[in-house]
Amino acid sequence: MSILTIPSKNVPIDQIPALVFPALLDTLLMVGIVMVIVVLVGIPLGALVHNLAPGGLFENPALHSTISWIVSIGRSLPFLILMASIVPFTRFITGTNIGIAAAVVPMSIAGIAFFTRIVENSLRGVPPTLVRVAKASGASPLQIIRTAQLSEALPSIIGGLTINTIAMIEYSAIAGTIGAGGIGYVAVTYGYQRFDNTVMLATIVILVATVASVQLLGDRLVRLTTPHAQTRAPRASRREASLV
Repeated sequence: MSILTIPSKNVPIDQIPALVFPALLDTLLMVGIVMVIVVLVGIPLGALVHNLAPGGLFENPALHSTISWIVSIGRSLPFLILMASIVPFTRFITGTNIGIAAAVVPMSIAGIAFFTRIVENSLRGVPPTLVRVAKASGASPLQIIRTAQLSEALPSIIGGLTINTIAMIEYSAIAGTIGAGGIGYVAVTYGYQRFDNTVMLATIVILVATVASVQLLGDRLVRLTTPHAQTRAPRASRREASLV
């Protein structure tokens, strides 16, 4: 058979939206599930690691070193290696090693390790005087963590959460290469393997737009939760009004 008679494997342009947008929904679902798990586990774990350290509310150097070491392992492993190394565990938890459910397990482990460090570093930036004042007022350790530490570090935590979410979008694309679905699967299967530049370009544009949207939303939330940013806006408006 002549090469000219081989049917093209490229996806017709009018069919690309039907291929790409369901994959985007799979990616958003995957990342959304992961980030819920990351927040529910990462915030308390980060607060625990911070307060187990010397000078914390319940310092315990041995336990702090143990948990910190475990978190460092999860954060330092490249995601592809992590994903491959825990396949038996993933299969035990989900009953499969492909699909969204299987991708959630390694993504959650990587995301929790990453976000735990972000929360820990954010809490280090809280002025110690706030904790001392809360202690002097008779607040319990849980109340101090919630009202003095986490509330003060909220803008930094949200900024870190934005970075973490973007990282999970990138990880979901990697997970797509092993059959997890989503944009990564479409990019590899239809774009890379079939040399379909149109599909590849479409997936790149969608990923860039998604990441940019997450970054804009995160920046907006950081500004809204930063006290000096909230007070600066009315003052700026008054100055502008006085110049008119």
